[in-house]
Amino acid sequence: MKNLEIRKATGADASLILKFITELAIYEKAEHEVLATESDIEKSVFSETSTVEALICLSNDEPVGFAIYFFNYSTWLGKYGLFLEDLYVSPESRGVGAGKALLKHLAQIALEKDCGRFEWNVLDWNEPAIKFYQSIGAKSQDEWIGYRLEGESLQKFANS
Repeated sequence: MKNLEIRKATGADASLILKFITELAIYEKAEHEVLATESDIEKSVFSETSTVEALICLSNDEPVGFAIYFFNYSTWLGKYGLFLEDLYVSPESRGVGAGKALLKHLAQIALEKDCGRFEWNVLDWNEPAIKFYQSIGAKSQDEWIGYRLEGESLQKFANS
């Protein structure tokens, strides 16, 4: 299971990415929140105007995980940052280094692009992920509280 390869995702991977997104949502007990379709993935990740990138992790030529990321900006650093939106490795493929390989690949991209930060979020109950992130030297940003506007609240505020 060790023979790992990471490649850039292509439009042909849209259904695979949606499958991984759905598996991740099931793990996070939020499957009902996945509204994306294969067509949505094709348009938002693989269009010419997309600001999102995706990677596929393969083990022995079989897809076992993915990562979706984009670049943000730090005004304090005056540099771009790399933000990892989702990272997922299939349960049967965990423990072989796929997640670490994906994170390392992303860290290398961040350095190549002269990013000042590489950031992501994790649910507070996801103890295995938290321990894994701490084991590679990542630090939680407990002083920040995330906020979100979405759906009806977003529309209501934007149109007020």
